[in-house]
Order: sequence, then C-alpha cells, then structure tokens
Amino acid sequence: MEERTRRPGGRSARVRAAVHQAVTELVAERGYGNFTVAEVAARASVADTSIYRRWGNLEALAMEVAVDRLSTESAIPDTGTLDGDLRTYAANAARDVSGPNGLALLRTILALIDTGAAGEETRDRFLTDRVDQIQRMLDRATARGEAAPEVLEVVDIILAPMYTRALFGTGPLRDEYVDTLVDRLLSIGAPLTPG
Repeated sequence: MEERTRRPGGRSARVRAAVHQAVTELVAERGYGNFTVAEVAARASVADTSIYRRWGNLEALAMEVAVDRLSTESAIPDTGTLDGDLRTYAANAARDVSGPNGLALLRTILALIDTGAAGEETRDRFLTDRVDQIQRMLDRATARGEAAPEVLEVVDIILAPMYTRALFGTGPLRDEYVDTLVDRLLSIGAPLTPG
C-alpha cells in the first residue's frame, strides 16, 4: 500500500491564506467596516462558520490580516553592514505601506486601535513586531563591532515619517526619500565602525 504524501501546511494553511487574501482585497476595495464575514467567506470559497470558528469575529480576523500582511519578517536583511541592513529594511517597509494594499491595511490597523482592549493588543503586536525586527538588525551590527542606534531612533527617524507620509498622502515613498531618512539616522549617531 502506497503511503500518502503530506503537503506542508495542509488544508488549514490553504484556508488561512485564502481568507487573508479575501480580507486584503476587500479592505483595499471598500475599506475596513464595509464588508461582512459572509462576503469574506464567499470570496475565499470557505464556509462562514470556518471563519467564526477560527477567528471569532471579523474584527479579530481583520486585526490578524492587517498585522501579518504589513510584516516584513521574511525580508529582514543581513547585508553584512548596518548601513546596508537599514537601507534594505527601510526600502522593504516603504514597499509594504505603499504597495497595492499597504495603505488600506495600515488604515485598518489605525481603525482597529480604537476598538478597546483588542485594538490595543493589535497596536502592541504591530509595534512589537517592528521593534523585534529592528533589534535583531541592531544586535547583529553590534556583534560585528558596529555602533548601532537605539530601536526607537530607527522607529522615530525612519518608520514614523514613512507611515505619516503614506497615511496623509504628503508625498510618495521614493527610494531617494527613504535613503534620506537612513542618512539622517546615521548622521546623528556614532560612526558606523568603532575607532
């Protein structure tokens, strides 16, 4: 008897991916709060009971999708230098928020923050993800002997201006602008290499 080959992830991973994609599309098309669980289920070709069983409600699902989709976890760079890591990380973050669905997802996170304890949890998870990513880059730089800025300096000088620019539409996130933010951060800190 031939043994069945298991696929990585399986049905649960496929359902999650389909539901996340459906929410992402609906948020981009209509904005958060303008669609139902039934519409997500129909677009993802799953039963709405599957969504309720796994996420409980649309708010919890939207929180998970928004935070996960804006995560640059898979793109945390290791270029061998802090300068290269920061430039690549900043470019990835700019791409995330200015991509086809990034702005809608960023606005979803902001809308969900005002929903009480669950919203605060979303904000904290979003910020914790960013801080953890940045800290890993900075720790690697320190281990290589490079002087590294503090995590909040990276947030304040690189990420905050990009998110503000994206949210308020005050200008595009062009490569030159993103590089200027990195230059600004590196110019106020210690030299990249000790000595």
